[in-house]
Amino acid sequence: MTPALLTDKYELTMLSAALRDGTAERRAGFELFARRLPAGRRYGVVAGTGRFLDALAQFRFDDAALESVAAFCDDTTLEYLRDFSFGGDVDGYAEGELYFPDSPVLSVHGTFAECVLLETLSLSIFNHDSAIASAAARMVSAAAGRRLIEMGSRRTHERAAVAAARAAYIAGFDGSSNLEADRTYGVPALGTSAHAFTMLYTGPDGPDEPAAFRAQVAALGVGTTLLVDTYDVTAGVANAVAAAGPELGAVRIDSGDLGVLAGQVRRQLDELGATDTRIVVSGDLDEFAIAALRAEPVDSYGVGTSLVTGSGAPTANMVYKLVEVDGRPVSKRSSHKQSHGGAKQAVRLAKPSGTITEEVVFPAGRPPADADGGRALSVPLVRAGRRVDDGGLGAARALVSTGLTSLPWEGLKLSRGEPAIPTRLVAP
Repeated sequence: MTPALLTDKYELTMLSAALRDGTAERRAGFELFARRLPAGRRYGVVAGTGRFLDALAQFRFDDAALESVAAFCDDTTLEYLRDFSFGGDVDGYAEGELYFPDSPVLSVHGTFAECVLLETLSLSIFNHDSAIASAAARMVSAAAGRRLIEMGSRRTHERAAVAAARAAYIAGFDGSSNLEADRTYGVPALGTSAHAFTMLYTGPDGPDEPAAFRAQVAALGVGTTLLVDTYDVTAGVANAVAAAGPELGAVRIDSGDLGVLAGQVRRQLDELGATDTRIVVSGDLDEFAIAALRAEPVDSYGVGTSLVTGSGAPTANMVYKLVEVDGRPVSKRSSHKQSHGGAKQAVRLAKPSGTITEEVVFPAGRPPADADGGRALSVPLVRAGRRVDDGGLGAARALVSTGLTSLPWEGLKLSRGEPAIPTRLVAP
């Protein structure tokens, strides 16, 4: 599937009209930004940059793609698409950077024709991945240094699951259960087992949980994680230690009152001599549940549904708007959907301690005097159609970690509130 078809028909409608009257070649600038953060969020995390740049390099209309759009495109448009490759420039916030309302997360410059074709592609990638990364970052803060495993593949679209695993890893998760995320992006593959394996060992005399645990240990070694809540947690822990010995790697609890059970399991493990056996909990966890378990003896969290679905990861609210034509600012004036004209850049100001205080968004090349010393946020990503960034997942993870550390303390609150820092827009 070519990324060129991951778009909306109205992009081609605009292209056809612009090609017919000659405006397709006018120089244009588009920006991707969020007018506001999702309700209750105090910051966002930029994710999807690498995926967008990979897709941009493959954004071609091959014969099959041309055939699929031929029914509603005239010959001029089809010829344009046949030879299409993006030849413009792209700047943007580095992947892993925090963003706030009106942050110019992505700036795309080229002809109107080539820039407008990228609207849906850029929005679908950045809105999805940034929403996941922003939710994941809140969970990382709530976990306070404890391990997090992304386990949402079974709760979302199979392709979205791979992107979600990548975005969660950028935000600080330790790995994912998704194998394609491991193969494609190097996200560490982590996981345990399901209740079905334990229930498989059921004979004429009923369930045989010890046999299931012995089989898993025989295959994977004593460092494996055994799921102990299929029948009775107390009996499950006893069976797990009997099967693996006190060197058992971990036990997982997936149901019940996780806080109470974690305490009971920790005491039981210690009494059995398994003092180094870790406790993993899962089961519809979100950042609030993770924070509530902070005082309990939990070593790792498995997070799925709340991370990859709309309840935990609302859209990033990003839009992609035309802001410049032939070097002149243009803006949208619709009620509650205004845009600010002109190409922009941004810097972030901080106290000497490193705590950030303000983001200043200004006309490109014209920073205000009081923004001297601020950290520039936009970096070159594409020049004349060629990718020039050298970022990777490691750099993105480090940037998220640094960004979260730089927030004022109230910016890390899980409760609803205003953005962690204000954004100041400097007029053209």
